Amino acid sequence: MTATLKHPGLIEGERRKERKLFVLAARRELYVMRGRRALLTKLIDDDTATTDIVRDVVTLPTELDPKLFGAVPGPLAMAGIIRADGFAKTCRPKAHARPVTVWRLVDRAKAEQWLTDHPDRSDDVPAVSQPSHDGSGQSQPAQRTLFGGEGAPC
Repeated sequence: MTATLKHPGLIEGERRKERKLFVLAARRELYVMRGRRALLTKLIDDDTATTDIVRDVVTLPTELDPKLFGAVPGPLAMAGIIRADGFAKTCRPKAHARPVTVWRLVDRAKAEQWLTDHPDRSDDVPAVSQPSHDGSGQSQPAQRTLFGGEGAPC
């Protein structure tokens, strides 16, 4: 085998890896979006919340690390929908009562519009395009990007 030729098994293995990574990335985006929806919904109801609500409401497949929820609040804050409003101890026993950010709703209209613009979708409908299978090995760019929570104190 020369440096310019690849074994068919290697090509197939790379194709399968690309597909798995694509699905994982799409699923992460789905669950981050669901976390944002959970946070905003809670904030519309109660004005303040922590990420405990996201952990309580959004169920993840076992292969996904819940650390992905760290991506939930930042873009919402940058968009002026929520803001940090102090700290509270987490209610999750596994987190050993560590402090977490309390988020406060800043703009109800923007929050409601975000929820309208980002409806929940099925687990099997990714928001990003399928990877290319034209032999180039390059994935297509994402079709859309989600922007910008945490749950209520215990």
